[in-house]
Amino acid sequence: MAKMWQGVTDGVTSKIADDFNSSISFDSRMFREDIAGSVAHAKMLEKQGIIRSDEAEAIIAGLNGILDDLLSGKLAIDPDCEDIHMFVEQVLTDRIGDPGKRLHTARSRNDQVALDLRLYLMRETGEIISLIKQAAAAVADKAEEYKTAVMPGYTHLQRAQPILFSHQLLAYCMMLLRDADRLCDCKKRMNVCPIGSCALAGTTYRTDRRYEAGLLGFPEICLNSIDGVSDRDFALELMSDIAILQMHLSRFCEELILWSSWEFGFVALSDSFTTGSSIMPQKKNPDMAELIRGKTGRVYGNLMSLLTALKGLPLAYNKDMQEDKEAVFDSVDTAKACLGVFVPMISSMKARPENMLRAAQTGFINATDLADYLVRKGMPFRSAYKLAGQAVARCQSEGYTLETLPLGEYKALSDLFDADLYDDIDLMNCVEKRISEGGTSLNSVEAQIKYVREKLSSIKEN
Repeated sequence: MAKMWQGVTDGVTSKIADDFNSSISFDSRMFREDIAGSVAHAKMLEKQGIIRSDEAEAIIAGLNGILDDLLSGKLAIDPDCEDIHMFVEQVLTDRIGDPGKRLHTARSRNDQVALDLRLYLMRETGEIISLIKQAAAAVADKAEEYKTAVMPGYTHLQRAQPILFSHQLLAYCMMLLRDADRLCDCKKRMNVCPIGSCALAGTTYRTDRRYEAGLLGFPEICLNSIDGVSDRDFALELMSDIAILQMHLSRFCEELILWSSWEFGFVALSDSFTTGSSIMPQKKNPDMAELIRGKTGRVYGNLMSLLTALKGLPLAYNKDMQEDKEAVFDSVDTAKACLGVFVPMISSMKARPENMLRAAQTGFINATDLADYLVRKGMPFRSAYKLAGQAVARCQSEGYTLETLPLGEYKALSDLFDADLYDDIDLMNCVEKRISEGGTSLNSVEAQIKYVREKLSSIKEN
């Protein structure tokens, strides 16, 4: 097939070079954006008197016909074309003749590629934001469902202090809200139109870049034509934001994997989101959570791949920049796939509050409250800390918890102990005493749920 760029060269390259150079296998997904950009470009060329009205009408009708045929399946994308931009232009020219050859006036594939990528990634970013909102809502719903369940809070993966299960879940809601905020901010910087930058230096035609940008919904244009075609920081920012999102999902999934094990037994994942073993009939494996955790690594790799590809490039456009698409497309696809399975996995998850409470009781996580009890009775904290530790040691040696250790045992340690200590170290009371804003008390958790729901209603995908 003759190349659209045939000129100073004869346009004949080897099959090996063609295959190596081709990007249509992955950039064909941008056909909607490519056609929308070309329609806007034709309208701008007509408005500026660069092409005639009848030529613009033929171009726009031809482009809309190509779009309809691609969507219906009547037209298949030719894998032998170099990229989606050449494919659309080639089909247009085949269908309408010379007017199709005028479409590329006052633009280059360099700014065309940058335009298509920005349009496509803005659409995909909006879809990811929508999925994050669904994920945060699902987690908030689960927090509401198990609002009063008490569990051990952990530091160093050691039982530390009593918290509400809902409080732990809401920590992830806050992370997801920030993920959505980051992507909303990313869209603002992505929403700048590069078309009209041409190859790198602009054009000699009297174009109207702002009119063309407005037709495509852009509020701004790239103010430096070299920057417009040669940077991909918007893709890097998106990939970085997705990497952070995946990190949060991975941490949550790590906890789900632990919590659903026999050793913890805090939650039960639905059979719909677990698998069995080919040899061990008792197994119920959290494969979906493990895959989300595992796929986080490929998202990190994509980010590092593009950072490395761009780090030594001189301005302006270089063919190396073709490597942006597979990396960013894969990150987008991975995030959408992970969120798509995460939402129903969380929604169908069942908690086991009785196991959480048992773990909290046997972990002596109210020992700090026991020490605080003595402090309120007048004992210095360090002395109270030591006596609380001795009480824990006595429980461990005699098979008690702090709540069941007899009062006589406590009085053998200190006369300051009295029957009211049991109220002080009751786990739910321990939770309710965490009255600081953002803490684990029920009132705080209810305020957090309200905040999450209000924040989700204010986040706009588009």
